[in-house]
Amino acid sequence: MPKKGRKAAALSEERLLLMQQKMLAEEELSKKKEDMLTQFLKDKLAKEEHNSALNLNKINLQWRTVLREVKARELRKDIEILSQTFERVVDCKDSVIQSLARDLSEAEAQYTHALCSHLHNIDQLLQLQRCRLSYLDEDYNTELETLKKGFETERRMIIEHHDKESRYLRDVLLALEQNFSESEYEAKLDFQSTRDDVKNKNLEEKHYLRVQLEGTVEELWKRFQQALKNYTEATEDRKIAFEALKLKDEKSSKEIEMQMKKLQKIQDSIGILKGKITAHMREAEEQNRRVHEEKEVVLKQLQKLKSQMNQARTKARSNLAKLTLESSAALKKLRGVLEKAELILRLAEMCRKLETEEEKVLPFYASLLSREEQEKVKQVSLEKAGEQLAQLMQDYLGLEHFWQRYNKVKLEQLSLEREKAVLRQENQKLRLLLKQYLDGISVSDEVLSRLNPLLIVNHKPRAPGPAGKAHRKRLLHNVIEAAHEVPHIL
Repeated sequence: MPKKGRKAAALSEERLLLMQQKMLAEEELSKKKEDMLTQFLKDKLAKEEHNSALNLNKINLQWRTVLREVKARELRKDIEILSQTFERVVDCKDSVIQSLARDLSEAEAQYTHALCSHLHNIDQLLQLQRCRLSYLDEDYNTELETLKKGFETERRMIIEHHDKESRYLRDVLLALEQNFSESEYEAKLDFQSTRDDVKNKNLEEKHYLRVQLEGTVEELWKRFQQALKNYTEATEDRKIAFEALKLKDEKSSKEIEMQMKKLQKIQDSIGILKGKITAHMREAEEQNRRVHEEKEVVLKQLQKLKSQMNQARTKARSNLAKLTLESSAALKKLRGVLEKAELILRLAEMCRKLETEEEKVLPFYASLLSREEQEKVKQVSLEKAGEQLAQLMQDYLGLEHFWQRYNKVKLEQLSLEREKAVLRQENQKLRLLLKQYLDGISVSDEVLSRLNPLLIVNHKPRAPGPAGKAHRKRLLHNVIEAAHEVPHIL
């Protein structure tokens, strides 16, 4: 028994080991499969990304070619329009030039006519002026002759009067000269006599005064000599002292002169230094004043720059806030436009799927206007619009094909709505007829209470007797099939 138990335990352990090995092998296989699957998916994703990028480049290339073709067509149309406008403008300019040439020729003719008339008028005026000058010359000559005659008569009279006056004045001068010579001789005699008297008297007085003065001068000279002698005797010592003092004074005066010269030099140097100091002080004050003014100017400029910088900062902040608000609004609007464009593209794709073969081949219907009407429309479109609405319409000429398709869709929608309304009316009629038919073939109290087109009464019921009270409501009917009646109604 114990041997069997040991064998069973060993077998069970071996089985467990085998199961664990199988599980480990299965796990390794599953890991390998997962790794292979992830690698395969990665490779497939890389290939898909490469293919998507390649396809996107192809689509962009095709889209660019399509856009180039569309742009080339638009440019050709614009060139045609511009050539037409240029031709029209050239024609207008030619007409204007022709009109101006005509006006110029007419103006030249008018100028020549006016010049001829002007020259004729000038000749007439010159003739009148010559006649007037001849008349004036004759008047001048006559007046000149009369003036000469008057002048000669007056001249003769004036000369005669002058001769008379000159003779009278000569007589007067001669009489005056005779009187003056007589009076002058008498005055000379009187003057010489008086002069001799005065001279004699002065000589006598002078001699007497000279005698008196000589005596007084001699006395005064004696007194002066005596006083001088006394003075010299009294002032001999003082004179010696004076001489010594004079020498000393000369020395001191020389020293004083030297000192004065030194003082003068020192004062001159002091004056020069004072002048330099005052000049330096003025320059320093001027420099300080300039520096102060420059400082005030710099401070004012600094304050101004600070205020300008603050204003610029506030303005920049307001502009930045405004820009952020406008950018956010623009982003919102662009998102809305992008969403609208995506919606339009989705709708365009859905509509593209629903288009017929004819619409795919010919997306824009041909115009029903004649060539003359189309040319008139082109001329009207090329003319410059005057009203604001017309100018706005000129800005949306590029949406003409869109409006064509839109109008076509709207017309088709209206036609379908009208067709739908007609079909609804027909459906209501058919439903009404079907209901009448069904009411005719079915028998019920509700049907019998109303008018029934399939039941026709030939005669009215008689009055009920006493025995027939139970069958009072019974009626006699003739029944007609609905199959016979419906074709007549329809």
